[in-house]
Amino acid sequence: MQKQPVVTFWDHLEELRRVLFKVVGTVMVLMVVAFCFKDELFAVVLAPQQSDFIVYRWLGAESFQVQLINTQLASQFITHMKVACYAGILLASPYIIYQLFRFVSPALYANERRYVVQMTFWGYLLFMLGVLLNYFLIFPLTFRFLGTYQVSALVENTITLTSYVDTLMMLSLMMGIVFEIPILSWLFAKLGFLTSSFMKKYRRHAIVLILIVAAFITPTSDIFTLTLVSLPMYLLYEISIGVVKRTEPNQKGGVA
Repeated sequence: MQKQPVVTFWDHLEELRRVLFKVVGTVMVLMVVAFCFKDELFAVVLAPQQSDFIVYRWLGAESFQVQLINTQLASQFITHMKVACYAGILLASPYIIYQLFRFVSPALYANERRYVVQMTFWGYLLFMLGVLLNYFLIFPLTFRFLGTYQVSALVENTITLTSYVDTLMMLSLMMGIVFEIPILSWLFAKLGFLTSSFMKKYRRHAIVLILIVAAFITPTSDIFTLTLVSLPMYLLYEISIGVVKRTEPNQKGGVA
């Protein structure tokens, strides 16, 4: 019977180095590609600023115009690099997840590997749904509301490009993370730390916590954005109760 080769700590470290090298290299290549396709990249990024954006058309919103300006000499170039960096990471994210899974999978049992695959798939899908929800609904409505709001006709709104991009990226990241609530709830239920009865009992406390978290993660301090962010979080909490409830019968007979 042939012995399995002994893998040392330094072998693991070397394999991790190779994985990180592949990940960083892929991200860098995709960043350069995104940087070169500037017009296409910013056509997507700046689409919610246009009054003919698909969400505005669906809602039958009136035409509006909010001017974006640049106030610093190097700001547009830096913003271009920043957006290209975000785009490179986003495009490379499936490959990053694949490489990390390949690195950790040899140390997992078959049932553990199955759970990790499920968590990774649904976690990534929910994260992307959060990003898309922000891009197509939360950010456009927030931008239109705040960008056209005036205390007086004498005061004209001009939004800086940096403010626009930073708000879009921060809200996208935060909504992606928020959409991981069902996955975390499922994991805690599998570990026996969470039950649906507990979540129902403390629903009111959860609503208060949701409002606090929403106020913390929103880059703006207005009630409109707070409401838009809080509503999906509450819906995710209710969905999580259902997820946990479906998980509980498996816990009575032990973790599968």
